[in-house]
Amino acid sequence: MNTYTTIKHLNYFETAVWPIGQTPLLNLKATATAAGLPDSIHLLAKAEWFNPSGSVKDRAAKRIIQVAEAEGKLWPGMTLLDSSSGNMALAYATLGRLHGYKVKLMVPANATPARLALLQNYGIDLTPTDPAQGSDGAMAAARALASQNPNYFYANQYDNPANGEAYYETLAPEIWQQSGGRVTHFVAGVGSGGTFTGAAQWLKERNPNIFCATVQPKTEKEGIKGLKFMATAVPPKAYDPSLADAHLAVTAVEAKEISQLLADCEGVSVGPSGAANVAAALRLAQTLDEGTIVTLFPDDSRYYS
Repeated sequence: MNTYTTIKHLNYFETAVWPIGQTPLLNLKATATAAGLPDSIHLLAKAEWFNPSGSVKDRAAKRIIQVAEAEGKLWPGMTLLDSSSGNMALAYATLGRLHGYKVKLMVPANATPARLALLQNYGIDLTPTDPAQGSDGAMAAARALASQNPNYFYANQYDNPANGEAYYETLAPEIWQQSGGRVTHFVAGVGSGGTFTGAAQWLKERNPNIFCATVQPKTEKEGIKGLKFMATAVPPKAYDPSLADAHLAVTAVEAKEISQLLADCEGVSVGPSGAANVAAALRLAQTLDEGTIVTLFPDDSRYYS
């Protein structure tokens, strides 16, 4: 049963910058060959840095904003509030301002300097939170602030069903169409959980035999930006682990090695979570005789300095 409701009059691909979605599906043939995979296994990845703010999170931010508008929860003069130290912050900064809203973000104080500088250039109201508490601490701070101010719309990406809807309605159909329906395995990291959950649900509805795997850090202290260690994290409501046929653990060292391999073989420089996704996909591929594995590059490396 489809748990996501399509709002028919929304066209959330359109922005004043350029379209969200319809990102390229890259064939990582050179990487697969370097990893010793046979020609019967195809490794593909969606290049999500082609979205306006440079990441997969534009899909969720746009959907969250437009659903809130349609439901009368967000209107001119309000401030969009949420927590993020990464791509969602940039997506809100870009799309929130395009829609005419002020944006306030609770951000762990150890976010990368490049990302913080860019957010400040956008004029975003940033409140640093305890870095030791990570994204969970920032989320708690945002929730507390929202309860005190009715002029804030708390977007709450981690629990908002519109998060997963975005990927159900856009990412998964693109994967199916661009792969010619040949996708046999889907591999995606878990942060808020919306990307994996929305896409996995759509793909399994189309073909129940598609194998869907999450990617998570091997330990809580791995520090792979964009990924959560779900064993100790506050579980997001946007994430449905029952859709996963496997949970693949990746170390920070593995992700760094694959990042270099991708640069050498494909000429792409991807973010840490994208490298982790490919590391997990390659490990899964080693167990197969044939198949088409699709994963994601949620962003590139530009904001990780």
